[in-house]
Amino acid sequence: MSDFALTQQWRDAFMQTVQQHELAARLKTASRQGKRDWTAVMTTTIIHTCTTLGWQAAAKGYKGISLPVARSEYLSVDVMAFRPGPDKWKFPTAVLELENQPDDNYIAYTLWKLLCLQADLRLVYCYRPQAEMGRDLMHKLSEEVVGALRPEQRLALVGETAVVIGSNAAAETFPYGFFRWWVLEKNVGRLRPL
Repeated sequence: MSDFALTQQWRDAFMQTVQQHELAARLKTASRQGKRDWTAVMTTTIIHTCTTLGWQAAAKGYKGISLPVARSEYLSVDVMAFRPGPDKWKFPTAVLELENQPDDNYIAYTLWKLLCLQADLRLVYCYRPQAEMGRDLMHKLSEEVVGALRPEQRLALVGETAVVIGSNAAAETFPYGFFRWWVLEKNVGRLRPL
């Protein structure tokens, strides 16, 4: 079994969801038009993916039902997903942030925020106009965010962490090639392509 089995399971379900004609067309258009549209369509796509996996999710416009307090967002996290079960106060299965800011520091903050949370899967989604900008971003995140963790902190992280970058440069092959997946290798303290 892979070290990133849950990330790969999520990626497979996400790619199936994003290939649905209506979502694919909306997301491709939104990635070119701007922040608000992209976030709204990505939220819908993420909620559909959670449903495919049998998870219950909470996000802006989607009130959560997994905890005794029903909210659209928990802990100011864009999307929080839970496996169904009898426990009232359970840790999330997945926490996801959809960062639409072009400033790398916002994405660094988003990754840092998710690393502060206990979950089986942490995912940051963002986009960049060119693929090489994504590589530069991953280097910065590895150096500044992951690099700030002491080795014992990094190794104590529970669950998997990934960053997904959409690139408009690959829009013609949407969704193939549009999304680049990077995973956190806790033992070496680097984000590497999945």
